[in-house]
Amino acid sequence: MSENEQSGEKTELPTEKRLRDAREQGNIPRSRELATAAVFTSGVLAIYALAGHIGNGARSWLKAALAPEPALLRNSDLLFGHAGWLLLKLMVAISPLVAVCVLASFISPVLMGGLRFSNKSLVPDFKRLNPMSGLKRQYGPEALAELAKSLLRVLFVGTAAGLSIWHGIDGLRGLLHQPLEAAARNGLGFTLQLLLATAGAMAVLAAIDAPYQKWNWLRKLKMTREELKRELKESEGSPEVKGRIRQMQMQLSQRQMMEAVPSADVVVVNPTHYAVALKYEGGRMSAPTVVARGVDEMALRIRQVADGNKVAIVSAPPLARALYREGQLGKEIPVRLYSAVAQVLSYVYQLRQWRTGPMPALPPLEVDEFGKGGRA
Repeated sequence: MSENEQSGEKTELPTEKRLRDAREQGNIPRSRELATAAVFTSGVLAIYALAGHIGNGARSWLKAALAPEPALLRNSDLLFGHAGWLLLKLMVAISPLVAVCVLASFISPVLMGGLRFSNKSLVPDFKRLNPMSGLKRQYGPEALAELAKSLLRVLFVGTAAGLSIWHGIDGLRGLLHQPLEAAARNGLGFTLQLLLATAGAMAVLAAIDAPYQKWNWLRKLKMTREELKRELKESEGSPEVKGRIRQMQMQLSQRQMMEAVPSADVVVVNPTHYAVALKYEGGRMSAPTVVARGVDEMALRIRQVADGNKVAIVSAPPLARALYREGQLGKEIPVRLYSAVAQVLSYVYQLRQWRTGPMPALPPLEVDEFGKGGRA
């Protein structure tokens, strides 16, 4: 397979930007099985925990519904209000169960991808009207996955319900010979066991479906190498543009350096390959500062500007190389070079005061060029 063909395959994991954009558009992993299992299981557990409260409320409601007051039978105008009161009482009785189911509906979104509200997901997608896309959805891999889930749902729920009925069939037969209250109580208990078994089967199916949906969501968001390169360019900038910016920054820095050379006190040179311009103002600076530094062509330009502005140029090769290697533009010189630079500055100040007589000679400089007696 050629490189072009490989670059067209979605082999790269989605970037954080792609994942963030997908979430903002409402494209997040969702598991219907997890949502159904969460609501159904929470409802069953709520019934199990609130059975007494719900049962008392249901009995009170049935009593009021089936045994109305005689005044209601004589005055039909009161029936409408009574019906509304019965409806309100029924809602109060089942409100704990409804509240638990509503809260449980948030479990699946939180576990899968968090709660997100996006207006973009409400915008109509006309691509879904494409017949080819519809056929692909109905007969493609997604349809096969849904078919497999449906078969597993029938298998798990049917097996759980069948085993529950099989173990409780004798108790169901015995309900015919029990008193009404005992039969109702035992029948509800059997129904609750059946619901719990069904909820367990749905939870197993959700435990299979949720990781699959997360994997499938990431698979759909995978990127080709070209998409990855394009996104990196958009987020970090084109290498050509970044190179141009660095070049402009370097030119600006060099121009600022050259503008600072005339104000320097001395330029220490190699004498040809290195040049470092130093400036010191007593009372304002604790140590001499590097205002310009360069090598080869830049060193030549620094020497030319210094010579044109009558800035002292001192040839001290080890010191020049040490200052260039360890000094930073706009920063004070390293502490270990204080002594050598002080001698150079003292010599420059003597040159400024020299008028007649022999020109002072530069004292010998003891400079460990690389520091600690070794090469860098």
